[in-house]
Amino acid sequence: MNIVVCVKQVPDTATERKLRSDDKTLDRDAADGVINELCEYAVEEALRLKEAHGGEVTVLTMGPGKATDTIRKALAMGADKAVHLVDDALHGSDALGTSYALAQTLKKIGFDLVVLGSESTDARTGVLAAMLAERLGVPQLTFSNKVEVSGETITAQRVTDYGYDRVEASLPAVVSVVEKINEPRYPSFKGIMAAKKKPVTTFGIADAEIDASQVGLANSWSEVVDFAAAPPRAAGTIVKDEGDGGVKTADFLASKKFV
Repeated sequence: MNIVVCVKQVPDTATERKLRSDDKTLDRDAADGVINELCEYAVEEALRLKEAHGGEVTVLTMGPGKATDTIRKALAMGADKAVHLVDDALHGSDALGTSYALAQTLKKIGFDLVVLGSESTDARTGVLAAMLAERLGVPQLTFSNKVEVSGETITAQRVTDYGYDRVEASLPAVVSVVEKINEPRYPSFKGIMAAKKKPVTTFGIADAEIDASQVGLANSWSEVVDFAAAPPRAAGTIVKDEGDGGVKTADFLASKKFV
């Protein structure tokens, strides 16, 4: 089975994240880049499916040159090879542009199953898997906490507000996974060393036959109009309970529109 995992490099959530003043896009040099946490669950699930059914796992990422660090992390976990889509023309692409660029690349490299995390910690749109499936013309099984493959059939438990739905589709398909699906493995020393020798293919927009007018900041359907630094955190409100603590707490929550 040919499994492709889409991974993303994001700013470390333990550091302060900033926007660039010139074009209002994420300043990726202001913080250390790390693999998106939910992408690790996607890589782990892809590896488990490979171990159960055979085949190979390809890592696909779209990002600047330093995103190779994220690729190496996924390869060290056990993925077989990687494709890095990198081109200055892709800078500032929104979810629509990103889904288009990734779909074009997936058509080039081929796939039986595409696996993604349910969202990224920088954008948190949670829509990329659905957009990819639409562009590729294949079924989508999103927000899955359990995935099973039998022959050409894939079954997933899709997390809902009331529990989960059991959904089924035929391969090829696109799956997004939530953090409760598994426990990602730690790269071993052997895996880290082996990752250095695994093939990484670099694609530009011409290699993937990506139309430049469909990607990049100038062609995005969404934009950041303005932004400002968050104000310093204010001191908390202390409610002294004199028999009416519950009422005071409720009034405070109501004033903040929490209730």
